[in-house]
Amino acid sequence: MKLEFSAAPEIKLNPHAPAGITEEGVFEGYASLFDEPDLSQDVVRRGAFSESLARRGAGNIRMLWQHDPAQPIGTWTTIREDARGLFVRGRLNLAVARAREVHALMRDGAIDGLSIGYRVRRAGKDRRRGQRILEKLDLWEISVVTFPMLPAARVSQIKDGSDRLAAAIRRAADRLFPRPAF
Repeated sequence: MKLEFSAAPEIKLNPHAPAGITEEGVFEGYASLFDEPDLSQDVVRRGAFSESLARRGAGNIRMLWQHDPAQPIGTWTTIREDARGLFVRGRLNLAVARAREVHALMRDGAIDGLSIGYRVRRAGKDRRRGQRILEKLDLWEISVVTFPMLPAARVSQIKDGSDRLAAAIRRAADRLFPRPAF
C-alpha cells in the first residue's frame, strides 16, 4: 500500500440527483460512511476523522452551502464517528437568507446531500480495486449540497415543532374521538 500526503484541500461532489427530506432548522445525517467507495473510488476508514475532531470539535468545523466559504449557513452542534460513519447534527441559521432558502429546499425534498471538505493526512492505494484508502483526514467543513460525491451521505432527519404539534393533535383527537376497541 502506497501512502499519500496532500496539503491541498479536497471537495467531493456527486453528479447524480439526490432523494427527498422533511423540516426545521435542526437536521442530522451522515456526512461520510466508512468503507463505502464514493464516485471517485475514495474509501474513508473508521477513525480517519478522530484526531481532527479531537483537535477542532464540532464548533470549529464550518457548515457551508455547496462548499462555498463565502456562504456559511449554520453551525454543527454534533459531529462524531460511530460504527457507520461520520454522524452530524446541525442547525441552519434562519436569520441568514441562504439558510432560509436551504431550509425551504430541504423541506420540499429538493436538497438532502452532505459533503465533506478536508485535507488528506494519510492515504493508501488498493490497486486491485482501484481505490484510494483515506486513513487520516483533517476535516475543516461539511456542506449541504445538491450532489454529494458519496451518494449515501444524506440528511436523514429534519426536526421541527410540527412533529410535536402533530402528536398533540393526535392526542387531542384520541380524547375527543376515542377509537373503538376490537
